[in-house]
Amino acid sequence: MSRANPLVKVATAVMVGCLLALAACGPDTEADGAETAAAAAVTPAPTAQHLTLSPTVARDDPGVFDDRIVFGQSAAFTGPAGQLGTGMNHGIAAAFAEINRAGGVHGRRLELVTRDDTYEPELAVSNTTELIEQEHIFALIGAVGTPTSRSAVPVAEASGVPYIAPFTGAAFLRDPKLRSVINLRSSYNQETEEMVERLTEDLGIERIAVMYQDDSFGRAGFNGASAALHRRYLEPVAVGLYQRNTTAVKTGLLDVRKGRPEAVIVIGAYQPVAAVIAWAREIGMDPVFMTVSFVGSNALAEELGAGGKGVIVTQVVPFPTDTSNPVVAAYREALADYAPDVEPGFVSLEGYMAGRLAIAGLERCGENVTRACFLSVLRNAVPIDMNGFELRFSREEGNQWSDEVFLTMIGEDGDYIPLDVLPKDVLGSEDK
Repeated sequence: MSRANPLVKVATAVMVGCLLALAACGPDTEADGAETAAAAAVTPAPTAQHLTLSPTVARDDPGVFDDRIVFGQSAAFTGPAGQLGTGMNHGIAAAFAEINRAGGVHGRRLELVTRDDTYEPELAVSNTTELIEQEHIFALIGAVGTPTSRSAVPVAEASGVPYIAPFTGAAFLRDPKLRSVINLRSSYNQETEEMVERLTEDLGIERIAVMYQDDSFGRAGFNGASAALHRRYLEPVAVGLYQRNTTAVKTGLLDVRKGRPEAVIVIGAYQPVAAVIAWAREIGMDPVFMTVSFVGSNALAEELGAGGKGVIVTQVVPFPTDTSNPVVAAYREALADYAPDVEPGFVSLEGYMAGRLAIAGLERCGENVTRACFLSVLRNAVPIDMNGFELRFSREEGNQWSDEVFLTMIGEDGDYIPLDVLPKDVLGSEDK
């Protein structure tokens, strides 16, 4: 079946969006005076990076100008989770650059202002406040992490600023009472359900332990894994903890070893997860290791090197090297045009899709875009066709556009392999 290019401005999409949000898409009135806005540079850094543009007239909603719309991103660009924020930024910026080359959205360019929160909640709050109150952004996009989002979302909610496509599957972000949050990805509950289903059905494993980062992110993953086990009348055979932004994982790993697990679900970012796996093998543990998409798959494989073989990672976006998938092909072309030296990966693909989601919302609002219209059309039931990857919004499933979970494994060469079921040889040693 033929698919329309979502980057082409389609009159019917605009009409549908505005009819669904008529009250929010009313006439705009130009604000008195002039404001100077900021735009993100190509590469994120700990401080905002932006170009000073010629003053133009701002409209009623902050961040909306005659010639551009300004988004903001507070994410980890440095520290143990730095590659996650960088990956999301590359993908979002590639999507924005792609639409800008085509003339923008209804004649407006999309720009991005960044702040580095190093994956710390306190910085996420101050960054979010600064982006809203000083940079006057239209919407926030591509935040990284559960603890940072838990702290930043109340700021966005209080200001009525859209909080789009955070890089986290935490359950609290899927509360339908939230007015500003729009999720793109599947939840951690869905990812951990897939893990437990595959372990029990494909491999017959029931002795499953959980090791997690001791904060809201880790607890979200732990709760999802525990619920999936309970549905099968099981419980974790052991639990281990470690602190955020550290690789001091030995104590938690020794707690996990006491349960003699056949599989360990690890909830964390790439550096500590790699440390858990490396130390486990150092002390003679050889269970099946599984982790969620937040880990940062490319970064994890790089950290593990030759020791990564057999590690399972659930994903929430398609395989980033599968160019037979039209949305992947579009992503790779956009990324190559924007940042030709950047290697394609799962995180930047998610960022690209997040950018495309924001673009779809803006397109449906028409020329008189407002935050209210933007949020309204991103909460309606009209599907979004992203080069054949169909997104359907579900308030019941948690204010999110996708329920997809994909299974991948690090192969012998360090590259990821797509899976439908877990292979028996992932069990490794004969004593399992």
